[in-house]
Amino acid sequence: MKKNIKIVEERFSQLHKDLIKNFYKHDTGVSEKITKWKYKYGGGGTSCLMISKNVFEKVMINFSSIKGKKLPNSALKTRSKNQKSSFRAIGVSVVAHPKNPFIPCSHFNVRFFVTDEFKNNKCSWFGGGYDLTPYFAYKEDIKLWHANSKLLCKKHNKNFTLLKKTCDDYFYLEHRNEKRGVGGIFFDNLNTKKFDNDLNFVTDVGLAYQDSYNEIISRRKRKKYSKNHRLFQLYRRGRYVEFNLLYDRGTTFGLQSGGRPESILMSLPPMVSWVPLKTNLLRKYNRDLLKFIKK
Repeated sequence: MKKNIKIVEERFSQLHKDLIKNFYKHDTGVSEKITKWKYKYGGGGTSCLMISKNVFEKVMINFSSIKGKKLPNSALKTRSKNQKSSFRAIGVSVVAHPKNPFIPCSHFNVRFFVTDEFKNNKCSWFGGGYDLTPYFAYKEDIKLWHANSKLLCKKHNKNFTLLKKTCDDYFYLEHRNEKRGVGGIFFDNLNTKKFDNDLNFVTDVGLAYQDSYNEIISRRKRKKYSKNHRLFQLYRRGRYVEFNLLYDRGTTFGLQSGGRPESILMSLPPMVSWVPLKTNLLRKYNRDLLKFIKK
């Protein structure tokens, strides 16, 4: 198991570096702040905050590899609630909040857990996925997003329909009766007993996310937007914040495990608004978006 942990650390660390490099290609004048941090029980991570001149208002790209004495329930939703389990958790996560309202917000994460849960027999599994949260939805962008996900699943003999449904069910705001966005794929408790196959799939999840989002950014980043477009973007960001503070298991896990708050709350945008939609135009934007989200 120690060998597998080391392999995952190396693979995820490289993925983290590749994702940072990837976001540089979309704009000039990109600034970054790299923070290396240590976890109180062992391990630590690297958090990268990126801001660009024209395209991104905030991108957070995090890598973590930590040890803990008690695995929080947020990581055990469908497993035994053994509070005494020591654990290792390794992960990479991205949340991108664009400046241009015509570029969707995107989220990606992959993670690997190891516990001593069952009588000192180490138990391990992968989880992760990605989803897209547009403000102004384009059919061709959504089609691309899901088509690439289907290709990924076909390559690795995964059930796209199931992973998409899992994503839609998870990223759902019960108090609003709304999905957060147009979905993607999401999975947990992945352990087929073929470690290399599982790790390759999880790595390819990162590549599929990167390739799909790159194409959508390239299509939309030069599109002109108005003050009304921006007001609507800030309003819909409120839904994103509500989900991540109320329902997101990653946020809950980070807080329950005593992690670094700045990294845990990476998902929050720099600007958001809960001001009601006051004009017919803004309300129309919302109706149009909800038509896509409900599909």
